[in-house]
Amino acid sequence: MFGARIAVAGKGGVGKTTVCGCLARIFARRGYTVLAVDADPAMNLWMTLGVGREVAEKIVPIASNEELVEERTGAKPGRGFGAVFSLTPRVSDIVDRFGIPAPDGVKLLVMGTVEYGGSGCMCPASALVRALFSHIVLARGELVLMDMEAGIEHLGRATARNTDLMLVVVEPSAKSVDVAAKISRLASDIGVGRVGLVGNKVSGEAHLDFLERASSSLNVELLGTIPDDDSLRQAEVLGVSPLDYSPGSSAIKAIENLANRIEELLGYSKR
Repeated sequence: MFGARIAVAGKGGVGKTTVCGCLARIFARRGYTVLAVDADPAMNLWMTLGVGREVAEKIVPIASNEELVEERTGAKPGRGFGAVFSLTPRVSDIVDRFGIPAPDGVKLLVMGTVEYGGSGCMCPASALVRALFSHIVLARGELVLMDMEAGIEHLGRATARNTDLMLVVVEPSAKSVDVAAKISRLASDIGVGRVGLVGNKVSGEAHLDFLERASSSLNVELLGTIPDDDSLRQAEVLGVSPLDYSPGSSAIKAIENLANRIEELLGYSKR
């Protein structure tokens, strides 16, 4: 079984969730066993994957599952400073128990939001989520795609530690590239195997030239570009998966090409 860990990061609003969700289903269609992990506080990867709203509304994120947190850590969330809890909770069964079936055979796991620092009231949940991230990255055999929190704070917590590839989604803007530069530097500090840029919302040669210059200045390969495609915006308006709304669109074809490049980088192809 082919196993690889891909984290998808970037500045808020650049389209990382769209890239992550579409890649997950594209890889699943190619025969991979795919686990999609929603580690973004917005928790809307389900929509890009095409999970029904009636199912999504019943999802309890791992960090918010108080019964599970107490069972595995020995402490209730919200007890504050002084609570005694396990820093190495058992997590090996959580993906199979709480993973949500998504189209094309993808399994979705929603992590949820953990408050770090400050009150300390979420320490048990934090311990559970950290242990689960480590298990997913180090011990499972699927192709894992993780939709990370926007920005760079998650890298300070090392939730993407030791992933095989970090895709940094950028749009043709200086602010987006500045965030990408910070992500790239921090990624090397936490043991990420490779970092690659993915250009999104690209319209015309000027945008492409901008991204190629950014790639060169950051010394990070531009793995692919996705055109500014109105079908992606329409899918978001309707709350449906872009793959279902417009499977033949130029954006979806570009993401399929990105999947090809990722297979080449990771040295594997099932096709």
